[in-house]
Amino acid sequence: MTAAATAETAAETAAARPSAPPAAAPRSPYLVSPAYDWAFFLLPPLLAFLVGAVIAGTPFSEKRFWHDGRKITSAALLSSVLTHAHLVAVFWRSHGNADLRRRYPLRFFVAPPLLFAATMLSDTVALCTTIVVVFWDVYHSALQTFGLARIYDRNRGNPPEQGRKLDLWLNHLLYAGPILGGATMLDHFRALESFEDVGATLFATIPAHMEARHRVITGIVLAAGTLFLAGYLLSYVRLHQRGYRVSPQKVFLLVTTGLCSLFAWGFNSFGQAFLIMNLFHAVQYLALVWWSEGTRFRKHLRLDGLRIGAPITIALFLGSALAYGVLAEKAQVEQRALWCMAQTVAIMHFWYDGFIWSVRRREV
Repeated sequence: MTAAATAETAAETAAARPSAPPAAAPRSPYLVSPAYDWAFFLLPPLLAFLVGAVIAGTPFSEKRFWHDGRKITSAALLSSVLTHAHLVAVFWRSHGNADLRRRYPLRFFVAPPLLFAATMLSDTVALCTTIVVVFWDVYHSALQTFGLARIYDRNRGNPPEQGRKLDLWLNHLLYAGPILGGATMLDHFRALESFEDVGATLFATIPAHMEARHRVITGIVLAAGTLFLAGYLLSYVRLHQRGYRVSPQKVFLLVTTGLCSLFAWGFNSFGQAFLIMNLFHAVQYLALVWWSEGTRFRKHLRLDGLRIGAPITIALFLGSALAYGVLAEKAQVEQRALWCMAQTVAIMHFWYDGFIWSVRRREV
């Protein structure tokens, strides 16, 4: 049989077989779209760093003014407002979603008033809550970047567990490493000095001990971090040899976030570490909530049929978050109710994120 006849026979056989179902369309490498992802997820770390560089040495970041009985700069005020605004945005995601409300009624409707009451009635609980907020914030920020990175990995077709632990520890290193070994270490641990007010002197002395041993801590962080990064890269080379598909979006996100954290937390290059880190984190989070819940928001407000429904809903979403941010920024320890409210919202934000946002859950 000639080659042509063989090909003709094969074609006839194939035509006689039932047609195979069409192949599934390949998943987009982006979470939402190229424009949305680059604007709100991928570029914000670099853009926030540039903002810090631009305002460095300007009256916006240097000139102090009296605000609610304390002297503050415009940059510090903006950082505080954005931080509180993004914290309260989780309630749009939790309490605004009927399915989640039915699934977690105790967490959403019982836990917040109980925590608020406990902080109002007990100085020790209020102090511990404040300390927890400081350090949980670092952990929570690392997990936000981790979650985005894992979604980009998933979109490239990689198994959900492949490289998961490596990415988790990398993000903890990228956030906590520069804090422990860098210029802002004492700014984070100084909160422990407040334990002296309730007689817990052991915890109150931790900042002083850490400051005295800061050079040693820095050396340990650098050595451990270098070894981990080498192992991380080697592990991913091996994963790639076994079929792992590299996501350029994930690589860009991790590299830029890591550099931003290093130069902000580690060196406080422009004196605006908190503004830089809180700015891009808040932008990413608000964008995540809007992407996830924007359509539901419009339906709840009965604006989904209007041409201007989306702009109105965005204005209400961001406006309410910023309004709370302005209110919560005024919270001082002396203003007990407002202070406890702000701490309760922060704790709920971190806790709710732990079981609402997850790349292994169908809600994402």
